[in-house]
Amino acid sequence: MDFLLVTGLSGAGLQTAASVLEDLGWYVADNLPPELISRMVDLSLESESRLERLAVVIDVRSRLFTGDLGSVLVELESKPVHTRVLYLDASDEVLVRRFEQVRRSHPLSGGGAEGTLSEGIAAERDQLAKVKAAADLVIDTSSLAVHQLRRKIEDAFGDAGNRTMQVTVQSFGFKYGLPMDADLVCDVRFLPNPYWIPELRPSTGQSADVRDYVLAQDGAEDYLTTYHHLLDLTIAGYRREGKRYMTIAVGCTGGKHRSVAMSEALAARLEKDPGVSARVVHRDLGRE
Repeated sequence: MDFLLVTGLSGAGLQTAASVLEDLGWYVADNLPPELISRMVDLSLESESRLERLAVVIDVRSRLFTGDLGSVLVELESKPVHTRVLYLDASDEVLVRRFEQVRRSHPLSGGGAEGTLSEGIAAERDQLAKVKAAADLVIDTSSLAVHQLRRKIEDAFGDAGNRTMQVTVQSFGFKYGLPMDADLVCDVRFLPNPYWIPELRPSTGQSADVRDYVLAQDGAEDYLTTYHHLLDLTIAGYRREGKRYMTIAVGCTGGKHRSVAMSEALAARLEKDPGVSARVVHRDLGRE
C-alpha cells in the first residue's frame, strides 16, 4: 500500500492537496492525530477491500501534534507500505495575506503574549522544522495558483489513469427542463424529428433505424464534427484549470429520439480521444 503523509504550514494549501489526492483516487483522512496513524494503516491493511493508497493530512490543529513524526515513520517501516511525506510551505508574507483574505486567525496565534498572526506562523514553522527536513517532497506554494499546485501534486502522486477526463454525455428533453448539473448544453432540435415518422415514433434514438435517420439529416454529421472540435478545446482548458469532470447535456423536445442518437454518437467520438473517458446517460428516455 502507498502511504502519503501530507503536512505543512496552515494556509499553504493542505486542503487543496487533500482534494486533489481524492480526485486521484487516494483515500484521504484529514487531521488525524499522529498516535492514530499507525492504527489507521493497520485497519487499511486488514480491511476486506484493502486500500491501495492512503493519504493522511496532518496540521497543527491537532493538540497532540508536536511536529515530531519520526517515531511514527519508523514504526511504518515495519509494515508493508511505501511511505512518503509531502510538505507544503509558503513565505510569511503570503501566509499573512492569505489569512487576512479569509479573515481567519492562525491556529497558534493565541499562544503568544500578543497573539499575533506573525507569531502563530513563526511558532508553527518552528514546530514543523524537523518534519520539513524529513519530507520526500517540499512544495512552496507562495507563487502557485490552485491549478498549478494541482498539477504538481498530480505529477508527483498520480498516474495516467487518474488524469483521465471523465465526460458524461446526457440526453434530455427540453419540455422536462434543463439538467441542473450540466456544464455545457447543446440543442439538436434543428434536426427533423423522427416522432413525425409513424414507423420511427415507437422506437428510440438507441435503435439503428432512428439513429441512421437522425445522423443522415443535413447538418448532423457537420454538427458533431464541429462540436467535437469545440469540446477538444474546452477539455484542454479544463485540464489546465485542474478540472477532471464534465457533463454535456444534449437536448431535443422529448429526450427520446434526436438527443439520444446524437448523445450516443458524440460519446463514441469522445471515447476515441486520448485521456478521455465518456459515458452516456439518457435522463428522460421512457418518460413519455
